[in-house]
Amino acid sequence: MASNSTSDKAQPPATRPAVASRNSMNGPLYMQSNRKALLRRVRRKGDGPIKSMCRWLVDNQTGLSFNLIAFMFLAHYFLPKARPTTSKFFTLGHYNPRTNAYANGSDDFYFISFCMVLFTGLRAGVMEHVLDPIAKHWGISKRKDVTRFSEQAWMLLYYIVFWSLGLYIYRNSSYWLNLPELWSNWPNREITGLVKFYMLAQWAFWLQQIVVINIEERRKDHWQMFSHHIITIGLVSGCYYYHHTRVGNLILVLMDTIDVILPLAKCLKYLGFSTVCDAVFGLFVVSWFITRHVFYPIVCYSVWKHTPVAIPSGCYHGSQDNLTGPTPIPDTWGHLLEPYINPGGTVCFGDGVRWAFLSALLFLLGLTLVWFTMIIKVVTKVLRGASADDIRSDGEEDEAESLEYEYEEVQPLEEEVGVEDIDLKGWERRSGVKRAATTSSVSLPGHSDRKELLGRIGCEKQVE
Repeated sequence: MASNSTSDKAQPPATRPAVASRNSMNGPLYMQSNRKALLRRVRRKGDGPIKSMCRWLVDNQTGLSFNLIAFMFLAHYFLPKARPTTSKFFTLGHYNPRTNAYANGSDDFYFISFCMVLFTGLRAGVMEHVLDPIAKHWGISKRKDVTRFSEQAWMLLYYIVFWSLGLYIYRNSSYWLNLPELWSNWPNREITGLVKFYMLAQWAFWLQQIVVINIEERRKDHWQMFSHHIITIGLVSGCYYYHHTRVGNLILVLMDTIDVILPLAKCLKYLGFSTVCDAVFGLFVVSWFITRHVFYPIVCYSVWKHTPVAIPSGCYHGSQDNLTGPTPIPDTWGHLLEPYINPGGTVCFGDGVRWAFLSALLFLLGLTLVWFTMIIKVVTKVLRGASADDIRSDGEEDEAESLEYEYEEVQPLEEEVGVEDIDLKGWERRSGVKRAATTSSVSLPGHSDRKELLGRIGCEKQVE
């Protein structure tokens, strides 16, 4: 009876589910009385004035660069009073007609600035109008892959030119295969025009690379590359202004050897030449070891062993025609910047400068040792049977995480159509609907850094 009395209790009246208002934008369009549609716009998270300006600069690199160069040449030819200044941008400064050689000084920064603008315009123009069409002609269809191929092909072109030029200078020098000769007759305050152009152009290139990695979309290895570029710029500028262009030339030749082979391997990867890419990758590993872990440490040894004998501690003053010294090294630090400003100013070399130079070289050596260790570990895994087909390279930060959507109410476009006008296949093509596909991949747990490194240096088959 108790159960019956319980069941006889009045039940609460059933409630109908709430119906969304017809004026709400949550329902389908035909349910809305205001006949408004939602338009979804995509924009990047954190887009501010600085990022917008950077994106604008990236999109207009070619035009801005060549317009600046054109404006400078127009000012040079049509404004005679401006020529003493404008000529410094496209001619080598501090020329000595008596010796037919060049000193260094503050006017060199004009030429460096010109080269930076020129490299920026050439890079963007060649990539867009020459290398992008080549990539598409060879069947590279994805926008990201086209961009990556063009970037690597540009690097290959640059290093072919400047590695060849550096090797020519080294081969025809007095210090060819002669380490003690790297330090003789210091300070030689004048150099040939070819050597001056080579050093300043290399300096400008690395400064331009600093600009590129900061205005373009940041890669996963942004800070590693930024640190590498800063060290390289410091070494190139120090070698140039402290009259050690001989050892600077030798170091650049050793380092640039790898920078010719690596972009070549990457270009072959994007073009789908897997077999040739594998062979070039093997050449890359061997060349890396020989140039950066055999010859380069020998140069570091020469800095430690030969400079105390060949270059006694002291300071020198005056131009090459009127050089005096050595004099004691001042206790202050002001003399360290004088070579950058005054061609005939004080230049000193002692234990402090020697160890600063050697420390930078050894830091770079340590960095290359870390990279080479990672290379060997990845190569060992591949030789044991692991596939490199799924290893990504040159990755940017996750694009999906950097996007957000904003919605706007718009008036829908209404048009009467018949059944025969409905094209489901066309809709499928436009909306990017694809049928499910199966893929295979290789995962190396705990080795994400090495995966990325192999992607940057190794070869993978091109997968459509």
